[in-house]
Amino acid sequence: MDLGLSGRVAVVPGATSGLGAAVVRGLAGEGAHVAFGGRRAELAAELAAELPSAVGIGVDLLDPDGPRNLVDAATGAFGPVDVLVLNGGGPAPGTAAEMTAEDAEQAVHRLLTPHVRLVEQVLPGMRERGWGRIVAIGSSGVQQPINGLAASNVGRAALAGYLKTLAAEVAADGVTVNLVLPGRIETERLNSINEAMAARRGVAPDAVRDASRADIPAGRFGTPEEYAAAVVFLASAPASYITGAQLRCDGGLIRAH
Repeated sequence: MDLGLSGRVAVVPGATSGLGAAVVRGLAGEGAHVAFGGRRAELAAELAAELPSAVGIGVDLLDPDGPRNLVDAATGAFGPVDVLVLNGGGPAPGTAAEMTAEDAEQAVHRLLTPHVRLVEQVLPGMRERGWGRIVAIGSSGVQQPINGLAASNVGRAALAGYLKTLAAEVAADGVTVNLVLPGRIETERLNSINEAMAARRGVAPDAVRDASRADIPAGRFGTPEEYAAAVVFLASAPASYITGAQLRCDGGLIRAH
């Protein structure tokens, strides 16, 4: 199947490792021009050098100018943005009982505000041209809150509400907006969460990993490449009638919905 991404311009933040980096590679593999960033500029440059048509820059999305700087890098190198992937680091683990009002504000500041700024930069052009794809990297916590990740659950739910509302508003303009919910994917983030939970419980990290894996009907953690394939499809031309969706990539972890 031709995904119609050859020559398209894509922007991916938070992409120097993990799911973001896998999405960058997936889009580049389909012939897209990819501009991406992360706080580790040297890793961004290394990844860009591996790809046929990419630019990687150091950028902090929590800096109010960060989203604009990333989009400017894309348009300066390749032209108007066709595909926007929303991604960024999550808050530190913690319980809802321990969460403060400041923690809640930081969750929104980290997981909603910079993504709205990115959308502001690219949405008018997408609507004018009659084609655009916005795909967010979310979390299974949107549909089933994850124990010990209260701030992440709050921030990602806020993003999901924004995206669902946006999807209905721009569908007639040829712009789709979707959210891909990863379950337990083998990344540095998963390892850090498992280690934090192990420390709180006073057990070995391997014990937490084994228990976590046992909950997954597929019997294993997912790979970043498997997750990226879902994002790339939703960014494609054939996915033009899919919008406002929350697609789970979780090996069957969530049993409801």
